[in-house]
Amino acid sequence: MHCKSFALLATLSCSFNAMAEWSSTVTLASDYLFNGVSQTDEKPALQASLDWSGENGWYAGTWASNVDFGDDTNLEVDLYAGFYQDINDNIGLDLGVAQYTYHGASYSDEGNYAEAYMKWAIGNTELNFWYAWDYFGTGAGHYIVMLNHSIPINDDLSLLLGVDRSASTDSDKFQWEDGDDDYIHWQAMANYSLSGFDLALGVQGTDLDTYGDTRVLLTVGRTFSF
Repeated sequence: MHCKSFALLATLSCSFNAMAEWSSTVTLASDYLFNGVSQTDEKPALQASLDWSGENGWYAGTWASNVDFGDDTNLEVDLYAGFYQDINDNIGLDLGVAQYTYHGASYSDEGNYAEAYMKWAIGNTELNFWYAWDYFGTGAGHYIVMLNHSIPINDDLSLLLGVDRSASTDSDKFQWEDGDDDYIHWQAMANYSLSGFDLALGVQGTDLDTYGDTRVLLTVGRTFSF
């Protein structure tokens, strides 16, 4: 079962300098877990992004990963653009749109859809919202509400605790499980920086019955700026 919002275990993190800059992140993950549901049939994923951050908070980028939905679709490519603004020293606001596309079979693009998001950063806490009006090509509205809190341990190590709810607004067109149009996902992750690499290790789970089992997730990534 597919689930997507651009929170990628992520959540998109942007830093903006006085001049525009480009960066790329390459990540190897033990599973492509999105909000607790595997997008790779519980197999590893290789993921990469290319990001541009401009002056005054504007940014854009693309992100790709292998996927396995049990058919011939094998690649996801996302495009996104938005605007980030610091409200004050403690609060930041990120507004944007994303387009999700799928490839590998002649019918894969039937799952393409767009989504709008709003993310609030309040100190070490994030309150994020996503809304899709044609979720995964089903015609159903779908939203996600996410609350994350980071606990810095030192300059290299932090803990992330999070919970989110994914819900269909039209159960006649899309349900996560039979008779259930929403679910809860939780995560507890440790993030560590080592010699230029970003490592994450933790546990994620959901309250779904048929998939979204509690799983250990390990990711290793590296970001290149140019």
